[in-house]
Amino acid sequence: MTSQIFPSHVQQSLDLVGIFVFALSGGLLAVRKNMDIFGICVLAEVTALGGGVMRDLVIGATPVAAFSNLGYFSTPLVAGLVVFFLHPEVERINRAVQTLDALGLGLFCVTGTAKAHDYGLGAVAAMALGMVTAAGGGVMRDVLAGEIPSLLRWDREIYAVPALVGSALVVVLIGLDRLTALTGTAAALTAFVLRVLALKYGWRAPRAWHRNGSRTSEE
Repeated sequence: MTSQIFPSHVQQSLDLVGIFVFALSGGLLAVRKNMDIFGICVLAEVTALGGGVMRDLVIGATPVAAFSNLGYFSTPLVAGLVVFFLHPEVERINRAVQTLDALGLGLFCVTGTAKAHDYGLGAVAAMALGMVTAAGGGVMRDVLAGEIPSLLRWDREIYAVPALVGSALVVVLIGLDRLTALTGTAAALTAFVLRVLALKYGWRAPRAWHRNGSRTSEE
């Protein structure tokens, strides 16, 4: 199958690392919103697994991996407990968490696109679901926390764009029959580098212009 880019034990290990880091970001937002331990664990689960669940439901891959693999479901709970007990320390290394989050973004946009292709979706749909796999959990997290999803906000660094670039590269590689562990890793690293550069230099997507040539207000 196309989605088996890496050996199964390697891919599962990478998935668990990505899930753990995504869950940390969800738990941290819950702490900032003054949620209790249940809310922290819920946001950790949703952030880590939401994108994959949406993808699997769309393509009909049921039962979804998040609920059929105990490791996938329990890892966000562990991350939620880490945040609950150690959130000041986790906040202090938030920059490192963001960097690891970018790695997860790169990995999940690649594997999500490949899995969607395996279930018969065309290039555009597979690319869209690759982005959903990588960023969908963050959208669900923000909605549950009562915020505008960060990937839709102009005042946040680009997030969905790197995922789309990585997903597009996977689609091209599949079309050329060149998707391997090496090329898949290159696609994931491309998305990762774009996200890290966006964090470093504050890259943001362009906003609409008024007819008089000025920017629209930020409201």
